[in-house]
Amino acid sequence: MTWPADDFIPTRYSLLSRLQNWDDHESWRDFFNTYWRLIYSFALKSGLTDSEAQDAVQETIISVARNIQKFKRDPTLGSFKGWLRNLARWRIADQLRLRTNVAGRPMDMAETDATEPDPAELPDSAAAEAIWENEWRVNLMKVALASVKSMVREEHYQMFDLYVIQQWPASRVARTMEVSVGQVYLAKYRVLALIKKAVRTLETSEIQIA
Repeated sequence: MTWPADDFIPTRYSLLSRLQNWDDHESWRDFFNTYWRLIYSFALKSGLTDSEAQDAVQETIISVARNIQKFKRDPTLGSFKGWLRNLARWRIADQLRLRTNVAGRPMDMAETDATEPDPAELPDSAAAEAIWENEWRVNLMKVALASVKSMVREEHYQMFDLYVIQQWPASRVARTMEVSVGQVYLAKYRVLALIKKAVRTLETSEIQIA
């Protein structure tokens, strides 16, 4: 069984550094794949429709692109997680304003992507914070699972999935996969250890601007 090296998940620091180059399409794709579900789910739970949430995702990613240099320079912007949450909240507020735009004209998102809306237009701060924290944890686990899955042999991950996630009895997994029960336990132990390591890596790599 071949297992990945320690540093198989790029840190947010290295990823954000690469995002400063708008032509680095691979890094932007990595960023989008890592965070779009988080932003989308946050938007839905903040009261947006599916189409509005999709727009909020797009506008949040655009806001990141336009303001990544500012984030790197400004120590008052705090952690990456908090900064991304604020950008997402502001873009959600934009979508809510579009619903009630009296003049019926589309807002110019380019003019608002770095501007905080009136607090009265934002989803409740305490509720939004709780939603974001929960969605952040869920997304972190999904990213860790996807990273580990891509690095281990398919049959080892399948044993882990059947035994741990789908909660099949070990004996049933062993019969289905035509392996011993001991191999099922070993796959569970090793894959779970990698997932825990991936989660710790993602948690400790969060940017803190001092």
